[in-house]
Parts: sequence; C-alpha cells; structure tokens
Amino acid sequence: MQAYCVKCRAKVDVKNPKSITMKNGRPATQGTCAKCGTKVFRIGKA
Repeated sequence: MQAYCVKCRAKVDVKNPKSITMKNGRPATQGTCAKCGTKVFRIGKA
C-alpha cells in the first residue's frame, strides 16, 4: 500500500500499516514512511 509522505513530498510505501476508523466512521490506514519514518495516513479501505 502507498500513501503520500509530506516530508518526502512523494508517494511512498507504508511500513507497518494499521487499519483504523476515524471519528466520523470512515475507514483509514495509518503507518510510517519507509524512507524517513514519518507517520503517513491514507483515507479509504486498505
């Protein structure tokens, strides 16, 4: 799975992806950037 990393300014592979549910009930995926280690976030099903 890929997500946009704000620090790298590019789409990167997500390390340790974890499915979560946001406050409004929508599904999302949270993990870390494979390049720099920053938290990345992607809204939608995995």
